[in-house]
Amino acid sequence: MANGEKNHENQKPIKFLFISWESLSGDLAWKIKNEGHEVKFWHRSPDDKEFYSGFVEAVDRWEDFKDWADVIVFDDTGWGKTANSLRKEGKLVIGPSEYSDKLEEDREFGQQEMSAVGMTTLPNWNFFNYEEAIDFLKKNPGRYVFKPSGNVLSEQKSILFIGNDEYGNDLTEVLTHNKDSWSKKYKKFQLQKFVSGVEIGIGAFFNGKDFIYPVNINFEHKKLFPSDIGPFTPEMGTLMYWSNPNPIFKATLEKMKEPLAKSNYVGYIDINCIANSTDVYPLEFTARFGYPTISIQLDGILSPTGDWLLKLAKGEQFDLRTKKGFQVGIVVAVPPFPYNDKGASEIYRDLSIVFKKPNLDGIHLGDVKLVNDDWHLAGESGYALVVTGSGITVAEARRMAHNRIDNIILQNKFYRTDIGLRWHTDSDKLQSWGYLV
Repeated sequence: MANGEKNHENQKPIKFLFISWESLSGDLAWKIKNEGHEVKFWHRSPDDKEFYSGFVEAVDRWEDFKDWADVIVFDDTGWGKTANSLRKEGKLVIGPSEYSDKLEEDREFGQQEMSAVGMTTLPNWNFFNYEEAIDFLKKNPGRYVFKPSGNVLSEQKSILFIGNDEYGNDLTEVLTHNKDSWSKKYKKFQLQKFVSGVEIGIGAFFNGKDFIYPVNINFEHKKLFPSDIGPFTPEMGTLMYWSNPNPIFKATLEKMKEPLAKSNYVGYIDINCIANSTDVYPLEFTARFGYPTISIQLDGILSPTGDWLLKLAKGEQFDLRTKKGFQVGIVVAVPPFPYNDKGASEIYRDLSIVFKKPNLDGIHLGDVKLVNDDWHLAGESGYALVVTGSGITVAEARRMAHNRIDNIILQNKFYRTDIGLRWHTDSDKLQSWGYLV
């Protein structure tokens, strides 16, 4: 067992089957295995089987193990119909519903549902034609955010453009010069009114009937470089803490209880918001485990992972035992992350990851494998590890995470050094606006 974790001697191991489109949840599976439970992992692509090799067992067909499993875990959107079908068969399933899939994958639908339950949404307009959008901006000058919408890949959604010009001239120019190429890639897109404030995420686990408390308050860092410079990435790190239901939760996510229960959703759900002195404006849903969010959450949850996941799947009501203070999670990567580059991938593929001291506290799996007890990079992404730290203060959590990164020998590793630094100003604003209690 890793890091002193083990299952209770008299407790029967729980059998977990993980089903994954893109091999995302290996760290969660590894955590459960280290508690003494049984884990099997299905990768959609046979080429992905090297991901987590040596850490968890891979299987060829998940259907062959659905009756073996006590709990079936879908780690991404797109499985809603399958998940609900398994629930009707009496299986214990953590994962999406058809409704929750649509909440995340269709921005327009997500905004409509937010408005329907009484959230204060920002004005937005959906387009299929770029000339019409350009004409709209000229007739309605102001700051807007451009967002690809509809059925687009998650990485394509990161092409969003946040206008800085108060009359919208910069976005008009961007659309004018990119309309020919973007019209082939993004058939549908949204212009959303820009509002300034603090970007904050509010999330909670949902047991199919109700939310599980405490809730998770998080601050994501999406840009590649410190000070939010450079391209958007899937994620470079997050600051978070656990809280009793606060005004932001009550104004947003709490309002989703009834539709989530009606759809049989079981899992984690998060709403990314902008908060300012006027209101809290929800932007978009994440209706699944977040990555690296779930790894950072595991650093802050004291309840045994396998136990609370089983309770969640059963629809039981319980409280998570969580640490006081803060958690910081930092993505440690190598080239070609966040891009696809075959040449760079071949250079870094199979590269060893060495730990100066044999202490794996706060070390979470990225795209890695275990070969003869040695850690190596797997695949082509360069997404190596997530390193976490906890502390009563943000400074303590940051210091712990950075000390753990210093224990890693990995050629040309890079990471953001400023995760959590905005807390001093963000917390002052949120406190003065009455959102933190």
